[in-house]
Amino acid sequence: MNKRGRPRKFDYSSIVDVAMKTFWIRGYEGCSTQDLCSDTGLGKGSLYNTFGSKHELYKQVLERYHEFVIKEQKELLNAPTTVKERLSNFYKRALQKDFENIELKGCLLINAIVERANNNVMVQEIFSRHVELLKQAIEKVMKEGLQTGEISKKQTAEELASLYLSSYYGFRILNVSMQNRMLSEQILNGSLEAIFGA
Repeated sequence: MNKRGRPRKFDYSSIVDVAMKTFWIRGYEGCSTQDLCSDTGLGKGSLYNTFGSKHELYKQVLERYHEFVIKEQKELLNAPTTVKERLSNFYKRALQKDFENIELKGCLLINAIVERANNNVMVQEIFSRHVELLKQAIEKVMKEGLQTGEISKKQTAEELASLYLSSYYGFRILNVSMQNRMLSEQILNGSLEAIFGA
């Protein structure tokens, strides 16, 4: 039996989780290999043997975050409540995260695309995949709202989903950069009014 293999496999996901917090707080550029070693408890040799590079570890972190968050987002959007409650709760959950855990500075994927969009295809690919899946889930909710009459707009479900999504991402960036809860609540209410009316 390979004694070294099992602990490495067992610890893999927890190492990624610890590294996630390090990247989240410091950003990619601000995070050194030594920071990662200090936080995960791995030596440089073990870190490189396990992940190959800082960039590969960052990829594993973003993939893990994407999978967790898209699952959580879909659960909120598929909840057994009205369309308006689902879309409102989706915003409120983001508001809660952005204002209650200042250390982690908002959404890790948004932070990554803002920091690395111009020079990292991997970040672009993961972020684009996440946005596309989220857009599909929101579009499904909008279609339901139009069919039931809860939303009485002339726009298509796709157009409404794009409107909601663009507002949502602007909302998340402003939450972190300004920490102005009153402004954030105004954006939340304004976005819902644009879809459902006052």
